[in-house]
Amino acid sequence: MDDVCKVSVVVLTFNEAINIERCLESVAWSDDVVVVDSGSTDGTGEMAEALGARVVTRRFDNFANQRNFALDSANLKHEWVLHLDADEIVSSELRAEIRGVVRGASGMAAYFVPSRLMMGSKWLRHSGMYPSYQARFGRRDRLRFQMIGHGQREVLELAEMGTLRGHLLHFNFSKGMSDWIGKHARYARDEAAAIIAVPNDSRVIDLFRATSALERRRVWKGLSRRMPARPLAKFLYVYVLRLGFLDGLAGLRYAALMGLYEWLIDANITEELERKRAR
Repeated sequence: MDDVCKVSVVVLTFNEAINIERCLESVAWSDDVVVVDSGSTDGTGEMAEALGARVVTRRFDNFANQRNFALDSANLKHEWVLHLDADEIVSSELRAEIRGVVRGASGMAAYFVPSRLMMGSKWLRHSGMYPSYQARFGRRDRLRFQMIGHGQREVLELAEMGTLRGHLLHFNFSKGMSDWIGKHARYARDEAAAIIAVPNDSRVIDLFRATSALERRRVWKGLSRRMPARPLAKFLYVYVLRLGFLDGLAGLRYAALMGLYEWLIDANITEELERKRAR
């Protein structure tokens, strides 16, 4: 059997009928694909089973717990596990690199994987913050996740992490713009709650102490929370400093959406602080 098949794949879903076939076809090389479904009503689970995946159902509370549930309770067959969302697909380059890791008996606990953000068929090469790394491939008994704002982060030291060059393709707008805005309105509430709950201790000097691009990005994120006019600053960062204008109209749209997202976070922070003062 090809070594690449000795990788379990975990896919998180909720009403992903529009995406699930494309996603699962991109990991057809795995002999152990598990879909963790959050109660879809659009036939996602039935489609996944027809495509050969095992489907387990868990009520959604957050992304980290969904992934950890799969690692702990889904009877995964293999030591190495690749984590996906249903609107992502695995590129041929990433597939080949994963095969190499498994064959090479890597000593790493897990790997960061870059993601190419797609708007329709357009890769947002500049405005999409490529390469945007997330821990998505790791050993079943080592890689665990925790929630930070609306997203999940690995519970590992950076020294235990490697970085892959092969990428995921992330079709974040596959369900349409209204779905994207609704989803990010929810994410903004989570981000606001995290900002209020955890004091920001990022310092400029930490940028110079950072030993990786990922660390610098996390410091920048913390520092940006103190900036005035953050929605405008975010738009200018994405569209001008990150050269988002080179992505054409799609880049302009995405930069505007990022500014809107920052405004939603600020609005949620203001509302929550006002509620606390009222109490």
